Amino acid sequence: MTSNNFSTVRDLLRYAVTRFNTEQLFFGHGSSNAFDEAAYLILHTLKLPLDQLDPFLDARLLPDEIATVMRVIERRSKDRVPAAYLTNEAWLGAYRFYVDERVIVPRSFIAELIPHHFSPWIQDPETIENVLDLCTGSGCLPILLADAFPGALVDAVDISADALEVAHRNVADYHLQDRITLVESDLYTQLAPRKYDLIISNPPYVNSGSMAKLPQEYLREPQLALAGGEDGMDLVRKIVAGAAERLTENGVLVVEIGNERAFAEAAFPDLELTWLTTSAGDDMVFLLTAEQLQLG
Repeated sequence: MTSNNFSTVRDLLRYAVTRFNTEQLFFGHGSSNAFDEAAYLILHTLKLPLDQLDPFLDARLLPDEIATVMRVIERRSKDRVPAAYLTNEAWLGAYRFYVDERVIVPRSFIAELIPHHFSPWIQDPETIENVLDLCTGSGCLPILLADAFPGALVDAVDISADALEVAHRNVADYHLQDRITLVESDLYTQLAPRKYDLIISNPPYVNSGSMAKLPQEYLREPQLALAGGEDGMDLVRKIVAGAAERLTENGVLVVEIGNERAFAEAAFPDLELTWLTTSAGDDMVFLLTAEQLQLG
């Protein structure tokens, strides 16, 4: 099929949807279906408003515009490159972030919880002074945290220098360099001896069995940011173990573990994990208080 067969956005959209469905692409990086993914990629490539498809459906395109869109469709279909890497952007709610292959595509159920300030475990957001994000990746969650807790300073940690370069760009884009400190560290090891009112983490948590079955799109992401060991809990154990001495008296720890609830509960049989409600249910994110961790 050549680009000579197409003249409008509608033509390209129809072709892209058919191609994506034929190739049985996996949609887990923003869109949930072939139509939404195709519309997003076409609108972004043509520099059109992402929320206004209908006015442009029958717009006739220039040959070079058609060729450019076709190259994007081909890379998404044949090479299984996640859409976010093709557009160098990802969204969490209303927040836009720069991304590339140095970081996993931002996606976190913790992002849904931040605007609600983890109530009722945090009763007064104004009193939160120090926050820590472990395994920060692109720096997306610290940016949301800085907005939600306006009086807080945020330390954001990652072991990957490449990931932190992307995070620096995003922090600068939001003009938060004075409130977010990026630290290259293996979890807590390189941090100053400071206590935090809130520690969050969306760490690598995919167990080895699931890693072997990941769709090709996920294999395009840094595997360091996905693989969590045999049961997925290698880093989670270290995060929980180190949190007790890092939390203030009334501090809380919030950790995302995806579909690994059974492994998480098996890893911490003596801790009563509080499971927080997200759009995907009550199995994705757990919370522990400083009191629980001190007793544990």
